[in-house]
Amino acid sequence: MKLLTQNAKLKKTSIENKMRVMNFSLPAYKTITGKTVCPFAKDCIKYCYAQKGNYRYPSVIKGLNNRYELSKTADFVPKMNATIILERPTHVRIHDSGDFYSIAYLNKWIDIATQNTNVIFYAYTKSIKFFINGLLLPKNMKVIFSEGSKNDDLINTAKDRHARIFKSKELLSAAGYIDASNNDLKAITDNKRVGLVYH
Repeated sequence: MKLLTQNAKLKKTSIENKMRVMNFSLPAYKTITGKTVCPFAKDCIKYCYAQKGNYRYPSVIKGLNNRYELSKTADFVPKMNATIILERPTHVRIHDSGDFYSIAYLNKWIDIATQNTNVIFYAYTKSIKFFINGLLLPKNMKVIFSEGSKNDDLINTAKDRHARIFKSKELLSAAGYIDASNNDLKAITDNKRVGLVYH
């Protein structure tokens, strides 16, 4: 099972930034057996890009669910560490689909980031509750709070790195957000207002 892959956006991002940006994916919202992977999803359930297109191929669905099952085991951290050594990414996007479904699972990623300090890890998340109670992340792990969750009221938009979806680039720009629609690494610049155009 391949743990790190590249979707079209991350391939483009890698070329544009002369980096090797890879992603780890889980099922979007729920597994094939009905387990919830995005516990705080709300508005995004209706328009989630990861429930369309290539994500609906049977082989892709199987791979996403296999990764979810692995993520629950004690083997996950050492297998991910071995994959990082093999694939040599500069950046790992945690979840181009899926989310942090539990604190225990989040802690596994904190362990992975701590053991791979030469790699930048980043994630869009609606599991905001897991991060607001003084959780210390390693310096090479960056989180973007995604609006459209059950906990949007917990986002301090003046201080927290957060993502908002816009209907057009013009509206995005007028609101003062950086456009990360095509270049994913713009999500982790000093500008904490991350904009994405709906697609």
